[in-house]
Amino acid sequence: MDRFRNTRQPDWDWWGKLWPTPGATLRRLGIEPGTTLAEVGSGNGYFALPAARITAPAPVYAVDLDESLLAELDHLAAQQEIENVRTVHGDARELDRILPESVDTVLLANAFHGIDDRETVLEAVRDALRPGGTFVVVNWADRPRAETTIDGESRGPPTDLRLGSDETREAVLETDAFSLEREVDLPPYHYGLVFSR
Repeated sequence: MDRFRNTRQPDWDWWGKLWPTPGATLRRLGIEPGTTLAEVGSGNGYFALPAARITAPAPVYAVDLDESLLAELDHLAAQQEIENVRTVHGDARELDRILPESVDTVLLANAFHGIDDRETVLEAVRDALRPGGTFVVVNWADRPRAETTIDGESRGPPTDLRLGSDETREAVLETDAFSLEREVDLPPYHYGLVFSR
């Protein structure tokens, strides 16, 4: 199996210009107090940390292949006295096996475009969710990279990797494991899709 096609972890300054209020974005996507959540491809926690503040005391499982980013996330959580983040080193294709429990929500932000083995990942997401749980996909809009600029520089994945919301929706719904609840516009360059299991 091919490994996830990573398009590099941006620094926090970069994210802050794109997502100045990550907690507000997560709330728009339906993250609520008491929600157990797994973020796939969490990196060093730009979404996992605010998610944990919202869901506390319920856990947020931050899943990533990069142990150094998870170590950084552990450090940041300790600094910020956030006690409900649990880092999990592992592959999204094994999500249901590496999580210690089923969760209410799986979040996949800025990564769906890079997954080669989507069917296996989607099956693992389905099996990691509790019945009635939600799968939230946030992704870059299908626009040329030259048009998605931050501080005058083109940002985001290469144009040929980008998926529009229709293509992402079709890929998820093909599994017959999910139904679409809603689509959320996330300006300036993203969309969110909320699916229920």
